[in-house]
Amino acid sequence: MGIQWRDSLAIGVELIDSQHKELLQRFNALLSACESGKGIDELKRLLVFLDDYIVKHFSDEEQLQRTSGYPGYEAHKKEHDGFIERVMAVKHEINSEGVAVHHVMETNNMLLKWLLNHISKVDVELGKFLRGAGV
Repeated sequence: MGIQWRDSLAIGVELIDSQHKELLQRFNALLSACESGKGIDELKRLLVFLDDYIVKHFSDEEQLQRTSGYPGYEAHKKEHDGFIERVMAVKHEINSEGVAVHHVMETNNMLLKWLLNHISKVDVELGKFLRGAGV
């Protein structure tokens, strides 16, 4: 059982919304893999995806904020930086200890919190600003 995309999560910028949808699909793939006992293998794929995603997506989103004059840019960027630190900490631990089930659980929890606390709140607020600014 995964999490479905809802229009209420959209910020109204196709590039950003499609990136968020992709992250949600990857999260759902991890959940499905966990249900079938293949969470560790899927976690490895997810972490490779996140390497590129966090660089590209955060760059795109932050550029949009800067060019639109978004007043919450600094706080938003700080959340992005914190997420990057958490992903890097998991990767570092895996590199030094090997992949374990607790890494799968930790990553599931991290992504769920990101969806609930960042995308559905912080990014939705950005979308409201952008629509109000005519972007």
